[in-house]
Amino acid sequence: MAERSTNVARRPRRKRDPEATREAILAAARGVLAQDGKEGLSVAQVAQLAGVNRGTAYQHFQTREQLIEATAAWVAEKLNQAAFGDPATTHDTSVDALVEKVMGGLSEFAMENPELGRVWLYELLSSARPSGDQFWRQYKEQMERFTHTDFARPGIDVEVHSVVMLAGTFLWPVWVRAHARTAKERKEMTERFTREMLRLSLQGTLRPEKFPELDAKVGGKKRK
Repeated sequence: MAERSTNVARRPRRKRDPEATREAILAAARGVLAQDGKEGLSVAQVAQLAGVNRGTAYQHFQTREQLIEATAAWVAEKLNQAAFGDPATTHDTSVDALVEKVMGGLSEFAMENPELGRVWLYELLSSARPSGDQFWRQYKEQMERFTHTDFARPGIDVEVHSVVMLAGTFLWPVWVRAHARTAKERKEMTERFTREMLRLSLQGTLRPEKFPELDAKVGGKKRK
């Protein structure tokens, strides 16, 4: 009797790619956060959406908090690119052009990623170590450098100013979503927000010469 061959053709095993798996998990997590917020996020659900088994997902992220933290870091990286561009390709530019680029880039990112932006903002504001966030660190350092130039008004509180600007930027899309019906209207409202933030930065709200005592109290000089 002829001996039966035991050489069975085997399907080549797919090569593991941990980085690609991690990115697939994070992409799924971003989708859940954007649609359902933090409350709807779980590692098991994200694993199912990413097409990986639960054990593999837990090897990368053991808790939902780790998923949120990693998503916030991803948002911070994208914010850096939107506001400051790629350092390798960004050339020196005028101060006014830089200010407009930063505010315009942030406004556009916030409008395109409203839920993820608010998740990032909350994580930043509730963090005991916000300097660990890539974008916050860059944004605050840029602001601090700016306050020491001749372009800045005296007495700027960098931390307060930065929080107020970012909070407004990531909350404005909530208003837009309730009032804009088309992509054109959303674009117009994004441009309105950028213009107003630029105006506030340039002029403030009050005319200081009309409020000399208040102006003196917050650090300005009394005017004749």
